[in-house]
Amino acid sequence: MSEATLFVFIGLVVAVLVIGGIAAFVIGSRGKALPPADTVDRRLDDLREHPEQEPTPTGDGLEPALPEPGEIDEADTDNVEGSNVATQEALAPEIEKPAPTAGRLVRLRERLARSQTSLGRGLLALLSRDRLDEDTWEEIEDTLLTADVGVTPTQELVERLRTRIKVEGVTDPERAKAILREELLTSVDPSYDRSVAAKGADGAPGVVLVVGVNGAGKTTTVGRLARVLVADGDTVLLGAADTFRAAAADQLQTWGERVGVPTVRGPEGGDPASIAFDAVKTGKEGGYDTVVVDTAGRLHTKAGLMDELGKVKRVIEKQAPVTEVLLVIDATTGQNGLTQARVFAEVVDVTGIVLTKLDGTAKGGIVIAVQRELGVPVKLVGLGEGADDLAPFEPEGFVDALLA
Repeated sequence: MSEATLFVFIGLVVAVLVIGGIAAFVIGSRGKALPPADTVDRRLDDLREHPEQEPTPTGDGLEPALPEPGEIDEADTDNVEGSNVATQEALAPEIEKPAPTAGRLVRLRERLARSQTSLGRGLLALLSRDRLDEDTWEEIEDTLLTADVGVTPTQELVERLRTRIKVEGVTDPERAKAILREELLTSVDPSYDRSVAAKGADGAPGVVLVVGVNGAGKTTTVGRLARVLVADGDTVLLGAADTFRAAAADQLQTWGERVGVPTVRGPEGGDPASIAFDAVKTGKEGGYDTVVVDTAGRLHTKAGLMDELGKVKRVIEKQAPVTEVLLVIDATTGQNGLTQARVFAEVVDVTGIVLTKLDGTAKGGIVIAVQRELGVPVKLVGLGEGADDLAPFEPEGFVDALLA
């Protein structure tokens, strides 16, 4: 190819590129519709007559300015405010009203009756026999032991039953049932004060420390206890001192929010004693009636963890006395719960027992055994999975449920 031909070819390429660019520009400009001419003229006339209406540049450059705040219609204002209020109400958590304590006792007693009939019916069937020989009394002993009443309490109960039935010459099954009820009630011991010490003195809040082994249901018990106290009209603050279990603080806070109870919490893995201290301090400064402190579950065989629990209690008492130490025991663990109870009692001076999952076992005798072991009363029982399935323990109702 000659030099002249090369120059001609380059010139043609440049010309094609230039023409293509011009064409693309024109097409792009036409892709956006322009306002009709009469519309532009009309807007320009309006601006000449009303120069204060400065246009706001937008898509076509001729949109009118937004009105000033004072120019908004009252109806529009009402709509805006109503919308904000509705949004706030939607975001606000709904506060539940816990079931009254008295009402839940009846329901829980019915559940207990359904779950404990094997013990009561077994004893009544044996005592209703025409002849109570040694084999029958051994069966009665076995029935009580199977229900986790404990060896010593069982022996004492059987001895009292044998003496009364023999002395009175009982042959009527109804009279035998009445004697059994009286002796069971004696074993449960109605003389105990079973009220939860949830109130403090001298302006300090009551401090309830909740302890127990892993999986016993402490955090759930704390949440349910908060509902019991709120139902009784108390102001409550929760302390999330279980910093080792993932999401324990979140779980506790959720329980509290449901009934309008705040939660004091710290970082995951933080010092439990420090968080408990802050919770009680906040409760004291805020004038709360009760501070309920949740603690991490710990094996009773781990000396280091048990020592830490003692530290939590000592640090709390720099702010206010601990008025109640509740030990949560899973009723389905039976006699193993007694071993746990002994160790916890040595470390933190347990003042009351909470028995959870009592509806899931026929071993209701654990009530008698644990009280006998520790010398402290069962104060609360849990029956079922509902939020209000925790109630104060009533000896009469418990025994009646056993014999229902």
